[in-house]
Amino acid sequence: MKEEYKRMFRIGRTSTGFGLFARRVFHKGEFVAEYTGRKISTKEADALNTRYLFEIDKDWTIDGSPRSNIARYMNHSCDPNCETDIVDGRIVVSALRDVQVGEELTFDYGEEYFDEFIKPIGCRCIKCSRKALANSL
Repeated sequence: MKEEYKRMFRIGRTSTGFGLFARRVFHKGEFVAEYTGRKISTKEADALNTRYLFEIDKDWTIDGSPRSNIARYMNHSCDPNCETDIVDGRIVVSALRDVQVGEELTFDYGEEYFDEFIKPIGCRCIKCSRKALANSL
């Protein structure tokens, strides 16, 4: 991990594998990270067997599987603290609200990803885990 990232983030274990945690406060609207990787055609992306694909538009996708892509460690949440925007073909992650030190950084992966990969096994984000716990009591 780059030195700059070590001051800003920690990669740690979560209920879904690895997650990205804040080592400093991120304020609402502040840039958090860029989702980086190789820009490939969406047609090529459809043939790949990876879950780190982020579609820019109907023609282009970012293959974010390299470990140098710090944003790849951000997990899905149904109540995210970050959001993604596509700006000039780049995927920019910013804080939806103030994020505190030690808090996991998350964004909503979107309906298509959710329906294909998360829904079949059940969402394990904090919001859904709390809801499941409350319903089991």
